[in-house]
Amino acid sequence: MRERMLAGELYIADDPELAADSIRALELTREFNATSVTDGPRRRRLLTDLLGRFGPDSEIRPPLQVDYGYQITVGARTFANWGLIAADVARIMIGDDVQIGPNVQLLTPTHPIDPDPRRAKWEAAEPITIGDNVWLGGGVIVLPGVSIGANTVVGAGAVVVKDLPPYVVAVGNPARVVKDLTP
Repeated sequence: MRERMLAGELYIADDPELAADSIRALELTREFNATSVTDGPRRRRLLTDLLGRFGPDSEIRPPLQVDYGYQITVGARTFANWGLIAADVARIMIGDDVQIGPNVQLLTPTHPIDPDPRRAKWEAAEPITIGDNVWLGGGVIVLPGVSIGANTVVGAGAVVVKDLPPYVVAVGNPARVVKDLTP
């Protein structure tokens, strides 16, 4: 099932192999979330073990929640405040110099609309890409399959349902571009 999930195909999440991956992620995030502000090197080691890539000079403040961890890459000098939820059933790619406010949700999972496969526990996912130097305000929700272009600002509480270009400010639910930041 892991191969199906990684390929973006329908899969069953309670497959034993995926369940073991999830338990590993839960244990690492539990340990990470129990750290204190003075545990910088330990936090970095835990995040390096948990995530697919954790860039230099980046910081994620606990609490953090992930599905698997290994599908998440974080660039250099990126900061994520408290309460990040990164549902990484598909890849989540976060660029360099990204600022992520508190209680942001990056949600890759999708579920069938038809009730029968949904009842049978089939699901899939679509990747999320956050470009370099993006700022996601507090409480932003990014939905499956969305890419946010470099140097874009997403206002607090926005729900991003479709791709955002680089160099814009987007706000609202659904998020809409309200300002061009092109240099």
